[in-house]
Amino acid sequence: MGRIEINSIMNAFEFVKPDIQSMEELIREQVEDNHPELAIALDLLLSSGGKRVRPTITILVGKSLNADYQRVITMAAAIELLHTATLVHDDLIDGSLLRRGAPTLNSQWSPSATVLTGDFLFASAAKLASETNSIDIMKLFSKTLRTIVNGEVSQMFAIRCKPSIDEYYRRIYAKTASLFETSASAAGIISESDPAIIQSLAKFGREIGMAFQIIDDILDFNGDSAVLGKPIGSDLRQGLVTLPAQFFFADFQTHPLVKKVLEFGCLKDENEIKSLIEAICDSSAIEKSYSVAEEFIRKGITALTAIPETMERNMLTNLALSQVNRDR
Repeated sequence: MGRIEINSIMNAFEFVKPDIQSMEELIREQVEDNHPELAIALDLLLSSGGKRVRPTITILVGKSLNADYQRVITMAAAIELLHTATLVHDDLIDGSLLRRGAPTLNSQWSPSATVLTGDFLFASAAKLASETNSIDIMKLFSKTLRTIVNGEVSQMFAIRCKPSIDEYYRRIYAKTASLFETSASAAGIISESDPAIIQSLAKFGREIGMAFQIIDDILDFNGDSAVLGKPIGSDLRQGLVTLPAQFFFADFQTHPLVKKVLEFGCLKDENEIKSLIEAICDSSAIEKSYSVAEEFIRKGITALTAIPETMERNMLTNLALSQVNRDR
């Protein structure tokens, strides 16, 4: 597959642009008749950028399956609000002052106000999910939220700088892929599709979500820090051994810095940290990580063939392929 140019990828985002606007209007309605500071916070969060990949998946799947339009838009709004709420809490937990180069909410508000705003967004997302009038959707939504929060708690208590590929995959499923999985399968539930199709959609979302996070983790090493809004190698600095580092640690066990991490734990010296990051970037670990992401994408696209071949399905395929080329 390789990192090829996907010339038609913008078609997907342009195609759903009116739908995303409708979704955002619905999201903004959730703060009406509430404290005005919540509207200010939501406006800050919605204007901070992002392509709305998750709701775009929900909308394209819904259109492909001729699902009820308003219910699909409502679910897309619930998914985007859930995602936004997790970012609010993540930024606070990580002490991040920037996201995509823009100030985070916690950089401007107190921790208490930030936590409560995140809670409000979680509650608003649940309210929207309930408005799809589907018990199955509510079960899926609550399961996804539990998975995300449990993943964050597990990461918080995990031993730092300890390579474990199985633990890495569990973490990125909980952190990212679980919501991609829900984004795709929820539209199948709304369309009342056959359970086998819903399972295939879940697999599509899960595989693409895994690839999405792996690419994020690669960009943490070779991306533009100005675009990322954080230093290069930020994950490693926090003691998180993402896929490129996992491969490097496995392939270069005699490297002096690898031996030091494995024996004594996280590096403390800034020069050693920079040297390790540079060594990872200069190794085959980056290309190996891209190859793993590409394999996840292949499996996701294969799962997508369970739904009818439509223009929207082709857009979903191109959206998936575009992940290996993207930056943040």
